Amino acid sequence: MEIIRAKPEDTAVLTEIAFAAKRHWGYPEHWIQSWREILTMRPEFIAANATYCAMEGDRAVGFYVLTTENDGLHLDHLWILPGAMGRGIGRALFQHAAGQARDLGFQVIKIEADPNAEGFYQRMGAKRVGVSVTKVEGERRELPLLIYEIDRRH
Repeated sequence: MEIIRAKPEDTAVLTEIAFAAKRHWGYPEHWIQSWREILTMRPEFIAANATYCAMEGDRAVGFYVLTTENDGLHLDHLWILPGAMGRGIGRALFQHAAGQARDLGFQVIKIEADPNAEGFYQRMGAKRVGVSVTKVEGERRELPLLIYEIDRRH
């Protein structure tokens, strides 16, 4: 497995990975469709942000996107194909993202996580600092807000 910079022309495969990973958690399909805008990657978004893919051979099996917002650096996406989960790809991508953040001069990464991913981020060293309350079709959802402090020693 190697991690490479994503290209704007990778949008279709990255979008497929995001949808497959989100569906893995068993959400109703109408919820998945309500998240279509968030899960769809666009060429200009990939080009404008630190976007990296985990590749196995010539196949992308996961990716992440770091975005710079007014309040700092955010891990906007980190998705792994369900068939590739549990093999260390998410950990490798997260550690790569932390290295990119450090290289960009940031001290923390902010994460608004899917509730199913909170445990993963905590295992990576992120700390919960709050929740973001949203609604999907009138149903309340609490999304964990986490902070990951960049290790300056590496």
